[in-house]
Amino acid sequence: MNKLLQTLKRIDGNSYKAYKDIRGTYEFNNFTLYIDHVQGDPFAAPSKIRLVIPTDKRALKDNWFQERYRQTAAEDTLARSVSKAIRHNRTTVKGSGKSGRIQFDAPHQEVLERSAVQITPEKITVCLSVGLPANGRRINGGEAIKLLTDAMIDIMKHSILTVKDETIESAVQLADQQQAIRKEMSDKGWIAFIANGSILPRESGISDRPMNNAVPFQSPPELETEISVPHQASPVKGMAVGKGITLIVGGGYHGKSTLLQAIERGIYHHIAEDGREYVLTDPDAVKIRAEDGRNITGVNISPFINNLPHGQDTHNFSTENASGSTSQAANVMEALETGASILLVDEDTSATNFMIRDHRMQELVHKDKEPITPFIQKIKQLSDDLDVSTMLVMGGSGDYFSVADTVIMMDEYLPYDVTQQAKKIMEADPLKQNINTDSTFGPITHRSFDPKTLQTQKGKRSKTQAKGQTHILMGRTDISFNETEQLVDASQTRMIAEIIQHLEQRGSLKGQTLNDMLDEIESQIDQKGLASFTPFPKQHPGDLARPRRHEIAAVFNRMRTALVIQA
Repeated sequence: MNKLLQTLKRIDGNSYKAYKDIRGTYEFNNFTLYIDHVQGDPFAAPSKIRLVIPTDKRALKDNWFQERYRQTAAEDTLARSVSKAIRHNRTTVKGSGKSGRIQFDAPHQEVLERSAVQITPEKITVCLSVGLPANGRRINGGEAIKLLTDAMIDIMKHSILTVKDETIESAVQLADQQQAIRKEMSDKGWIAFIANGSILPRESGISDRPMNNAVPFQSPPELETEISVPHQASPVKGMAVGKGITLIVGGGYHGKSTLLQAIERGIYHHIAEDGREYVLTDPDAVKIRAEDGRNITGVNISPFINNLPHGQDTHNFSTENASGSTSQAANVMEALETGASILLVDEDTSATNFMIRDHRMQELVHKDKEPITPFIQKIKQLSDDLDVSTMLVMGGSGDYFSVADTVIMMDEYLPYDVTQQAKKIMEADPLKQNINTDSTFGPITHRSFDPKTLQTQKGKRSKTQAKGQTHILMGRTDISFNETEQLVDASQTRMIAEIIQHLEQRGSLKGQTLNDMLDEIESQIDQKGLASFTPFPKQHPGDLARPRRHEIAAVFNRMRTALVIQA
């Protein structure tokens, strides 16, 4: 620490580039400061530092490392304490540009595996970015001392060093309960569970916090179950959704899409008091929607679309500007390729002609003139042949009653099991057309991406950079994935950018199917961590969070540079 103070006093008033002299390691009383990267300009991206606290200064319980999800919960809780301490930090640092800025990858409502705080039995590592102070383009050494000593000591004092074991243990125990529910779901063949009392609506379109005064969820008696969970005497009661085809119906503004949105986020664990702590979904559930204008490369959409005008091949279909129906067909087939177990569909974001064709339209436009096989004609084969379930919000067509295993009606934000009523309606007024015209679903074709897909070169540099949550700039190519709804954090996007850069540098695409590539990525994260994909894994890795295989694949599938070979 004294060495750092001396260096900052020595370079005070010098050109900003002299800050490079402070790169290195500095021992404080309760932690070690690592200055890994120094910005070259006060207006550039902030400098990267790590604070490493040995466990003889802040003990960690052995049982927090027993399972990966327990460790993630402990790291998440510590990260939230750091974020709070930064918000309440009273050390004022002045200067030009980004002087005094302290950036930290603060968690949101989901509990994700992150690089922001990492724990081992020996140490706790906190990754921060700081704007080194300047007057114009000259070093302000006095303000830098306040930033790197006073502010860092205060932040650690009010977070890592003082957060109570009970706070961490509470989060770990909640993760135990969530994992116990997931195990029960797997054992019983349920695809989703929504606990009674859950608060599903969010505060607003720009806030993911729970809405005040929302109607609490209450399971219909026919679908209610209870699950014993650790750390509490009473079981958790709620609605279990079984495999097969589930329709969510009801009038407008009665909570259909709100229920589906909560279920699509149930692939992640949520923090206490989020309202969705016990809303859990099969981890391989994938949201499907139409996506006009997206790029499609080498996808076999023939189970849904055939006999296009001009003889365009749908067994190996490519387009730079997909229609609503072709994009939704491709989204289904890509999800199946990467191992989706459940398809989540909302009619509001679907292409009508992909979802259904009624008997009147079929009479007017004969089958030999219609290239699209609607989803309703394939949904049973998905379930019966491939063991892939579907949850579908449908408010405009009762034809889906004929294929549904369960029908849930939302009425003033409460669910009712109306399966029997729906079946009676179908018996009284059956469909006038045969919807089960195909005996099998059709082929799911696996693909490989040619290494030339990854064009990271930009001039003399190779660079892949996340631009917010829904864009990645790969070299000179913009990859847009605005409609990938289960990507919930910009840090997941940064991780995908690091994965792309890593694969390009290693030449790792050669000869691999997409699934093989995703398996290897997940294995490397499990064994070596998120930082293993970065250029300097032992330094500040950047603000990263773990994405699912399905969102990694979604980015690859939207690359306009994609070169694909079908397996």
